[in-house]
Amino acid sequence: MVFSIERRKQDIQALKEETLDVLIIGGGITGAGTALQASASGLKTGLVEMQDFAEGTSSRSTKLVHGGLRYLKNFDVEVVADTVQERAVVQGIAPHIPKADPMILPIYDEPGSTFSMFSLKVAMDLYDQLASVTGTKYANYTLTKEEVLKRVPQLKSEGLLGAGVYLDYRNNDARLVIENIKRAAADGGHMVSHMKVVGILHDETNKVSGATVEDALTGETFDIKARVVLNTTGPWSDTIRQMDTKLDAVPQMRPTKGVHLVVDRKKLHVPQPIYFDTGKNDGRMVFVIPREEKTYFGTTDTDYKGDFAHPTVEQEDVDYLLEIVNNRYPSADIKIDDIESSWAGLRPLISANGGSDYNGGNSKPIKDESFDKVISTIEQFQKGEVDRYTVEDVLKNIETGNSESEDNPSAVSRGSALDIDEDGLVTVAGGKLTDYR
Repeated sequence: MVFSIERRKQDIQALKEETLDVLIIGGGITGAGTALQASASGLKTGLVEMQDFAEGTSSRSTKLVHGGLRYLKNFDVEVVADTVQERAVVQGIAPHIPKADPMILPIYDEPGSTFSMFSLKVAMDLYDQLASVTGTKYANYTLTKEEVLKRVPQLKSEGLLGAGVYLDYRNNDARLVIENIKRAAADGGHMVSHMKVVGILHDETNKVSGATVEDALTGETFDIKARVVLNTTGPWSDTIRQMDTKLDAVPQMRPTKGVHLVVDRKKLHVPQPIYFDTGKNDGRMVFVIPREEKTYFGTTDTDYKGDFAHPTVEQEDVDYLLEIVNNRYPSADIKIDDIESSWAGLRPLISANGGSDYNGGNSKPIKDESFDKVISTIEQFQKGEVDRYTVEDVLKNIETGNSESEDNPSAVSRGSALDIDEDGLVTVAGGKLTDYR
């Protein structure tokens, strides 16, 4: 049967009558991807989402499958390798959704710059090797200051040194979720939106055995039995764990809010996605993305403690982004009345990850001596003077300085974690889009 409101009725009846192999709570990209894998494997699979599918984090991103080039500043090679390889898999699975869209990264002579022109080229070359695009039409290249301004006339010229261009991908985040949901349903999974979990069930041995749910469309409450319950609710992960009466769940999430603003393309015209330092020496970078006849830019990164279902754009968010974009594009002179729309989403970050940039990664700044040694060794490798194992040994022994402040949300890991509580409740939290499978 076609995935529809009629199918929903049948799925609900099946959820009432069957004992599932796995019940997934949360219909964002992580839940949808897991449901597809489980259904395709022949497991009796159910998924419930309290809102619409992808209504939370998974429809409020920057609409990219971002490769994470900036991680290479600290030579987090494993991070980028994993990201770009998984991105290629996603692109292969759904070639009609992620699309290649090379990114411009302008470099300015200013305090706190993420890259110099030299270090950017080194990073882009390594990035291309990890993404297997060296020597292809998507291989990186650099632009002189004059070439950058010819391509992006509105960009600020003062302090501009040049730019790099490297492969990235645009994405339709919500559609990717829906495609996974529909495929999971076609493989026999019971995918039901507007179905809220209100309690966690246990068997006589106090092990998780399902969930009590409430249908937001009818008000009906019923139990779903399952051998495994998987919590993939993103920012709500702690809420579900604290709903489990057999656990003394300690909160682990640190949601941060990301805001994007949209203006008419005539007001801010960019030929392709652009990614640059904020210019505020705060360690952050901002995207400016053309899409259809509009241009959107973002994002912010601030701690959030409000209503997870309805994060809002505040004046402070608008002021921050307008200051950054107007500094980089002085002639655009964007004012609040030029903003046509906006969106705010929440990143489901894990607070215990501290200054790590990924699963086990480390975002501490590299000491100058270690940085110089890495660059020198890479140059020797390119000349054939040392082998790969020498490079790997240098990378393994990088010395870092003091970590970023724990108060800085941008220093918190984007990595994921899989935890199994003592009563069997499984929680997958954190992560980026490329972690969803």
